[in-house]
Amino acid sequence: DAAKNQAAMNPKNTIFDAKRLIGRRIDDPEVKADMKHWPFTVIDQDGSPLIQVDYQGEKKNFTPQEISAMVLTRMKEIAEGKLGKKVKKAVITVPAYFNDSQRLSTKDAGKISGMEVLRIINEPTAAAIAYGLDSKESKEKNVLIFDLGGGTFDVSLLNISGGVFAVKATAGDTHLGGEDFDNNLLEFFKQEFKRKHKLDISNDARSIRRLKTACERAKRTLSSLTQTTVEVDSLFDGTDFQATITRAKFEELNSTQFNSTLEPVRKVLKDAKMEKKDIHEIVLVGGSTRIPKIQSLLQDFFDGKELNKSINPDEAVAYGAAVQAAVLTNQAGNEKTQDLLLLDVVPLSLGVETQGGVMAVVVPRNTPIPTIKKKIFTTAEDGQTIVEFPVYEGERPMCHDNNLLGSFELSGIPPMPRGEAELECTFDINADGILK
Repeated sequence: DAAKNQAAMNPKNTIFDAKRLIGRRIDDPEVKADMKHWPFTVIDQDGSPLIQVDYQGEKKNFTPQEISAMVLTRMKEIAEGKLGKKVKKAVITVPAYFNDSQRLSTKDAGKISGMEVLRIINEPTAAAIAYGLDSKESKEKNVLIFDLGGGTFDVSLLNISGGVFAVKATAGDTHLGGEDFDNNLLEFFKQEFKRKHKLDISNDARSIRRLKTACERAKRTLSSLTQTTVEVDSLFDGTDFQATITRAKFEELNSTQFNSTLEPVRKVLKDAKMEKKDIHEIVLVGGSTRIPKIQSLLQDFFDGKELNKSINPDEAVAYGAAVQAAVLTNQAGNEKTQDLLLLDVVPLSLGVETQGGVMAVVVPRNTPIPTIKKKIFTTAEDGQTIVEFPVYEGERPMCHDNNLLGSFELSGIPPMPRGEAELECTFDINADGILK
């Protein structure tokens, strides 16, 4: 809150959305799109984004990991104050659809903050633990977790039976959330102000920040009221801003994004080979699930089935992570938590590039983790003694449409006719969902 309160006075040095930068390249189209909205400066260092701020008259650069580490350090301090003892270990949650580099970078942020990262777990899975432990029933059920937060969106389908939480499929969009809905509203109001007063605030960071704060407030109000008034005194050039917005207009401005939330729902059902009728509970997580239109779209998709709002959408993920931390450090106090077993999955297929740039999948998406998978490859040319294996993740048949993780080289192959050598490629993915 302290950072938010001074944001309008100091927009260029108030950093947010680090989760949308972490583990990404600067040439990522989504990073490029975000940079148009951010009041702070992002610079390029060897293809990686750095956040540049003015600190005591000097320019300072920070990686997204360092920014995230500051947040973690603050959380560590709050926890230590509350518990009255040192906190040295952490379980950190990430969007289920985070890729390998985003997971690795998040783990690095934990290390920078001085904590041992016991495990990286997926946010919807953590929320499922919160739901499962709060639920009074013990019979087996299929649960769909719909997690729409400030910047990311995940859908995970789990089978919960006793203390076993088995993820059957996961899908999502690491670039969809409340932040986008705020930006759509901001864009609309910017145009309104321009139309009414012939003034353009696009290049004034302070005005943009003040209007955006008002947009966020309006969005929240529209979850309970059908219309609200947005007022910002002396927004720009001494001119006040005032406008009324209805819930219907807000829904219209965001209709593309709202409707797109159903695509990952369809995908997890298909991947888990389940029908709508097989889902026993639809659990809402993340602040953006308070938006009535999001709820009605989801409820209509499931033919009017009641949505489960029993867990606190803001706290469920942290609650589940705390339970997992207790299990991993043998501090689980009661029966329910002692027997807890999490079976998570790889969100994206992993494979290597073969002749013609085709992706040969070694680990298909939704494979339970940890896992070791092997695949046999061969040489493409006669007498070949070295083979390069570029490693990709993603679902597209051609590698150039997927995300390159890196590559490794196999040398010392005895010369022989092409296609005769047998080269075994092994992928080892740990419980954090990271390729070792």
